[in-house]
Amino acid sequence: MQRINALRGFCREFGLAVTVGARAGLHAISRLVADPASALPSILRPAMSMLLEELTQLHQRIAQLERELAQIARHSPACQLLLSIPGVGLLTATALVAAIGTDVGHFRNGRQLAAWLGLTPREHSSGQTRRLGAITRAGDRYLRTLLTHGARSVLQAASRAQSAGRTCTGLRAWGLAVRQRTNQNKATCALANKLARICFATLRSGQPFDERRACKTAD
Repeated sequence: MQRINALRGFCREFGLAVTVGARAGLHAISRLVADPASALPSILRPAMSMLLEELTQLHQRIAQLERELAQIARHSPACQLLLSIPGVGLLTATALVAAIGTDVGHFRNGRQLAAWLGLTPREHSSGQTRRLGAITRAGDRYLRTLLTHGARSVLQAASRAQSAGRTCTGLRAWGLAVRQRTNQNKATCALANKLARICFATLRSGQPFDERRACKTAD
């Protein structure tokens, strides 16, 4: 992403707007570099060509790794179960199975898994007054990031469906309800916590994700 932003910056310096989006942006930059009539100075083109070549090689390596992970996931019943959950993709499924294994018996419940991942809020309570703060961010940062990105994608899909006038149910409806009570960031964290619990419940039961049980407590 830093390389793409650098290339965009070079183009902006000479008044050249680049299409939004990584893939479309790279195609547009490649055309500008290859076009001798573009405003890019000749002294800058070799450096930009080198960056474009590095990005091409990087995307090829990423694609190869994704193919290898997909092969692993196809032969892993646990990964296949996790992939049935909205917001859980190939990286999240394989990383979670690699981190905790296929037997979740070492966690008492889904709440404990969410706490292990640092997705539970810090509690500052006194007497009958309960105050919850930001999430603890303890545990595996990579897994927590993946679940947070997954939760964000679920919320975005729910928002698009809502804007289009379609009815949201299950996990999407739950996320929208939380966002309405709080805000986007808190709803994302709450949904990431919910996804962690659903992952636990799915692995424990050995059954694919069931939308009808999505908003029940996944302990």
